[in-house]
Amino acid sequence: MSRILTFRIFRFDPQMPAEKPMTQEYQLQEAPGMTVFIALNQLREQQDPSLQFDFVCRAGICGSCAMVINGMPTLACRTLTSNYKDGVITLMPLPGFELIGDLSVNTGKFMRQLSERLQAWLVPSDANEDMHRLERPMDPALADAIYESERCIECGCCVSACATAQMRDTFVGAVGFNKVARFALDDRDARSADDYYHIIGDEDGVFGCMTLLGCQDTCPKDLDHQGQIAYLRRQLSRSQRIL
Repeated sequence: MSRILTFRIFRFDPQMPAEKPMTQEYQLQEAPGMTVFIALNQLREQQDPSLQFDFVCRAGICGSCAMVINGMPTLACRTLTSNYKDGVITLMPLPGFELIGDLSVNTGKFMRQLSERLQAWLVPSDANEDMHRLERPMDPALADAIYESERCIECGCCVSACATAQMRDTFVGAVGFNKVARFALDDRDARSADDYYHIIGDEDGVFGCMTLLGCQDTCPKDLDHQGQIAYLRRQLSRSQRIL
């Protein structure tokens, strides 16, 4: 016989400020291979159509279904209900982001503002680059390193798990460092370590990281945030010694 799961879900709609945030309890029969994402869909379809949460791909690629599950920021579509032996699952929205409603947060707004702040786009080293010419070859090891950074799905788990980001909303955080490292590695980019120092070379950047590595522990894509932060610290420190 399958067991009965208990879900304790955060409920609040910012569009209705007269209401107070609360935790609402639901019960659902568990099915083999059930994920938290599947359970939430069943709850919304069968019990409460007003329940708000986000999803797109169901495959751990889009990052939309990120939420705090029993105290851990992670993806609902990759979290099996069978992981919780007592059958009690508490769901909260990711902290550090604008709340849309219930479990839904606006990570897109945050990520766009961060990209603009960090200038997270390629600045070509050759201003007269011919766009119709075949792209020049790249060393395979460098291409692999850039691809590793590109695997970030911007789910926001690293931001929510970062103690520094929760204390200071101006802190760049691991997702921002990953963006910077991607272009710092790229030999087609014209910017130097000194240019990046003026963007992330302060307490809101890599030197403000307390190295608690909540980002490393919660990243659903297992990105090497620790390595990226260490790489940027070395590059920026060297640039300032030379200057």
